[in-house]
Amino acid sequence: MKKTKIAAGVIIALGVIWTGTAWFTGKQLEKNMDQVVQNANAQMNNIAPDSRLKLSYQDYQRGVFSSSARFVLQSNSQTEDNAVIKPGQSIVFLEKIDHGPFPFAQLKKFNLIPSMASVHTQLENTDAVKKLFEMTKGKSVIQADTRIGYSGATATEIALLPLDYQNAQSGERFASNGGTLNISADKDGNKVDVSSDLDSLVLTTRNQLNMPVMFTANGLKLNANTHLSPEGVRVGDQNIDLQKLSVAVNGQQAFIAEGLNGKSSVDSVKGLVSGNIDYALNSLKIQNQDFGQGKLSVKLSQFDANSMKTFSENYNRQVQALLSDQEVANNPALYQARMSQVMSDNLPLLLKGSPVITIAPFSWKNEKGESSFNLSVHFKDPAAGAPQPQNVTQAADNVLKTLDGKLSISMDMATEMMTHVAMAQGYKEEDAAKLADQQVKGVAAMGQMFRLTTQKDNNIVASLQYATGQVAMNGEKMTLEQFLSRYMLGSDAPATVLPTDPAQ
Repeated sequence: MKKTKIAAGVIIALGVIWTGTAWFTGKQLEKNMDQVVQNANAQMNNIAPDSRLKLSYQDYQRGVFSSSARFVLQSNSQTEDNAVIKPGQSIVFLEKIDHGPFPFAQLKKFNLIPSMASVHTQLENTDAVKKLFEMTKGKSVIQADTRIGYSGATATEIALLPLDYQNAQSGERFASNGGTLNISADKDGNKVDVSSDLDSLVLTTRNQLNMPVMFTANGLKLNANTHLSPEGVRVGDQNIDLQKLSVAVNGQQAFIAEGLNGKSSVDSVKGLVSGNIDYALNSLKIQNQDFGQGKLSVKLSQFDANSMKTFSENYNRQVQALLSDQEVANNPALYQARMSQVMSDNLPLLLKGSPVITIAPFSWKNEKGESSFNLSVHFKDPAAGAPQPQNVTQAADNVLKTLDGKLSISMDMATEMMTHVAMAQGYKEEDAAKLADQQVKGVAAMGQMFRLTTQKDNNIVASLQYATGQVAMNGEKMTLEQFLSRYMLGSDAPATVLPTDPAQ
């Protein structure tokens, strides 16, 4: 009996402690709610300063073990120039907050890690999102559960419901089988991990000939583990996989890409950013013709982190300003000119640190062979005491240290590809093969005629190197002015072949 009383006393004591801690947690959440909203608005303003969106909260009701609130996202603009939310409309997030240290929502998942709170979020059916509710038959398209640790770190699991929207008049349709999205972040949002899995997406529309065009994506997965460098540049590892992407026109398959994978790894060491970006495609078919597979590998190094951050901030701010200028936005030619000017004005920031970009390789292959292109460009910081350029050579040398490019096209591979191109256009296989052979041999002959390419081991090859005003095109050396005269301006002036040995 004595032991029973002791056990009962322990249970009661734990219950009192839990109740008191849960009540205190709820009180602390209410106390800090204004600060949470202010931080969210500051982040939105930093990411999209011209979005004119504002977050607020309403109807906070605190209980002992749980609380509830409505978070309201609205436009603070009085005009209808905001494409996200029109004035008078709002996106409302319904929040049910289970208090720690052991939130009921986490206990149901057998998660016994002490947490400050667990938040369940879903959309409220408002005018701004009513079409989403129509697609899901009255349910919130997102169901999110967020665990908030005592350190301020968060872990969110988002379930995306299946969608099905059809417009009988236009023939448009958007459908999805739903998916998941997981996001975790530390208290400051510096370290962010993201993973997602979307099973199927289907979009149907009509082309200019009023024929139905259906886009289908299957097996889309994304994983990212990122953090902010000391300079404020987001670095880390990212990976995206797409099992299949297809396009059908009027019920006939026009395009199928399978096994698309992209991955990147970027880091910052001693203020310099470097990284690798790799893409691979396992199969490409057009009009039911096999076009082979390809890959691309890009290496970046020696980018100045502070300058990259400044470039990103300047570029985003100036582009947002252009989009907000109705005169520019409604004039494609003017918009393109202004965008080019924005890039030109900010480009010197990217060249600080004398970065290097290497493509090794960009390749494509089929059952007959493989072709590849390799390029390495070493830039120069234009702000490193360079004088005002007086000619094209000085202008190039102010921003470029060296350039080295090599191209190798397998004639057998190219002939096979052009055969499938012709067959996709309706030629019979025998006729398509003859036409492809003529085309590839013709390109090879023209390349040699204009001294753009040479032939070696049944490959069409070309090489280009540049350093300190001197160009080597397929081994033939010339000045930059001579190169531009020959290949860019159509001049037949012979190049002066420079000796490879300085003693000559």
